[in-house]
Amino acid sequence: MSSERKPLRMVACPHCGAKTFIPGDLMPLQRATCAKCAGSIMMPMMLRQFELRSEIASGGMGTVYRAWDTTLGREVAVKLMRQEFTEDEEAVTSFAREARACAQLNHTNIIHIYTFDEHEGAKYLAMELADAGSLDSRIEKHQRVPELDVLDIGVKVASALATALKHGLLHLDIKPGNILFDSDGEPKLVDFGLARKADADTDAYAPLFGTPYYIAPERLRQEGDTFLCDMYSLAGTLYHALTGHVPFEAPTVDEVVAAHLQTPVRPPNALLTSVTQPTSDALCKAMAKEPRERFSSYDEFIMALTAARSQLLIRQFAPQAEVASDAPAAGGSKSWWRR
Repeated sequence: MSSERKPLRMVACPHCGAKTFIPGDLMPLQRATCAKCAGSIMMPMMLRQFELRSEIASGGMGTVYRAWDTTLGREVAVKLMRQEFTEDEEAVTSFAREARACAQLNHTNIIHIYTFDEHEGAKYLAMELADAGSLDSRIEKHQRVPELDVLDIGVKVASALATALKHGLLHLDIKPGNILFDSDGEPKLVDFGLARKADADTDAYAPLFGTPYYIAPERLRQEGDTFLCDMYSLAGTLYHALTGHVPFEAPTVDEVVAAHLQTPVRPPNALLTSVTQPTSDALCKAMAKEPRERFSSYDEFIMALTAARSQLLIRQFAPQAEVASDAPAAGGSKSWWRR
């Protein structure tokens, strides 16, 4: 008597790209092993028109999946809220806040939100796909990010924050992990879960959320949140990418917090001599202890970063131009403008 043949389903492995069969009786999101590369393959799951195909990242409140929008025929990212949080009113409010905050912002460097919905008890957020890693993963892989790239990221994210501010929103959790890259290398600001209105009153007794390595001193003192808090955190994030070190390194979180409050930041070019002076000056100014000593607007900060970028390019290309101008012209003589 022959045994009953188990159903199979063909899926694409997210690691090697090969089409392979996995047991067809797996539950959605359950795992199997790729027969070709031994990587983990997920049983797809449908959430309305979105087919979740592979996991991109996982956080405290939910998991982000690469998905296929079967209606519009495009790849998207779907952030699925963990089941244990779906009955937590505060967690759901935070999840929805992120969706609403991003949805009202239209900027190339802010992740685009497509929909926030619920299907069979599962709450999810469908958004633009940015799966080429984060600034955090670049730092982890390379230790330091090239100065030109850091300045490009700084200009674009500062512009994104300026757009958010025009809509009265502060991000309040700028860090390398919240800057993702799409397949074209464009930085995308994500995770507006802590975002709040710029004119909202600060509750002195409310718990303080944020990442201690990049948090502005006035937030620690609970003096009120302004766009200058985000500017400080962005500068701290760029400092980390540029030098390979967070602005203040200490054995404990309490010591890191104390340094943000009391210790002037060490200029990046004192830590790494290859960093140009204009870049170093711009980041130090944006990380001044007193908010009034920072740039008075994102436009000013962007101008300083852009000027630093221009001077860096001149410095990089001037030696090449000089070598080229010294090279003999056709016929063996030097070019006429050198005479």
